[in-house]
Amino acid sequence: MNRHALTLTFLASLTLAGTASAQTSLTLPAAVSRALSSNADVVSARATLQKAQANLRAVRADPSSIITTSTQAEQDVSAQAATLDGTKLKTMQAVVGAYLSAYETGQRVALNAAQVALDERNLAIARARLAARVATQLDVNRAQTSLNANRQELADARAQLPVQEAQLARLLGLNAGTDLKLGAPPAAPKLSVTLAALQAGLDKRLPALVQAANGVAFAKLQVSIADNDYTPVRTLEDARTALANAGRGLEDAARASSTGVRDAYRAVQSAQEGLNVAREQAQNAQASLTLARARLKAGTAAPVEVQQAEVQAQQAALAVQQAQDGVWQALAALSVASGLDVTGLVQ
Repeated sequence: MNRHALTLTFLASLTLAGTASAQTSLTLPAAVSRALSSNADVVSARATLQKAQANLRAVRADPSSIITTSTQAEQDVSAQAATLDGTKLKTMQAVVGAYLSAYETGQRVALNAAQVALDERNLAIARARLAARVATQLDVNRAQTSLNANRQELADARAQLPVQEAQLARLLGLNAGTDLKLGAPPAAPKLSVTLAALQAGLDKRLPALVQAANGVAFAKLQVSIADNDYTPVRTLEDARTALANAGRGLEDAARASSTGVRDAYRAVQSAQEGLNVAREQAQNAQASLTLARARLKAGTAAPVEVQQAEVQAQQAALAVQQAQDGVWQALAALSVASGLDVTGLVQ
């Protein structure tokens, strides 16, 4: 082998190595974990919390700090901590949605390809029947229309997949051109926590409620500071009015948040019921496929009937995957609504 050939071989090997290294294998838990460590929003929220903590240490170390200053510094830390936790949950929700959308689209590509193959076979059969004068041109036209529609669906799914993978890559801090190999999502965990437990303590977990609760606490402090014989009565009255307004604002926000948790909880239950139904239908489709294969072996069914049953089983399997993904997304939404991770993905 001459020097030029060796150089080309070496360059080709480098190209192949670069292509292989560009592929990133992911699982759903691994994707969420990566996002929680590198996502820009999470990194920013973590830095803001660290800044608030540093400020609190400085305030506590300063003997001249007054009570309002130290209280505000403490409340800023609690607010930023809640913001960081909420940002993590929202990031998890975004990654779950992007991952499942891309994975589902990959499964739809496979299903649409199988459907196109079936339609091509049906079209060939329709043309053969037309030639034998046991079918009409309308039968052929219908078969052609079905094939055209499914070819378009296949093309759309293939075009959509790289876009969705690029969206997921951005969430994970990866280059948009990264070749992602997505593993099948694991089974979604069953909801074991009660609705009452999720609704309890929302004012200590949800960022908006934490801020509202801090506002009430600070307003109480202002009333306490003004409730003496050397502060103008008007100042005390204004402080009490501010406290009443803050209290009402907290109550309204708490009710709305509690309702949101309840609705999200019910959505999880509904999604789990839908998954059970999809699994039953998939079992029925698999049983039909087994029967069709047995009939083909016995000579009482045509190969196209088995192919049709195979596509139907594949459709049912995709429906199970979509229902499973629906449970994941409902759990992620409940996590955000309650401020507690019920997916098991946020560590």
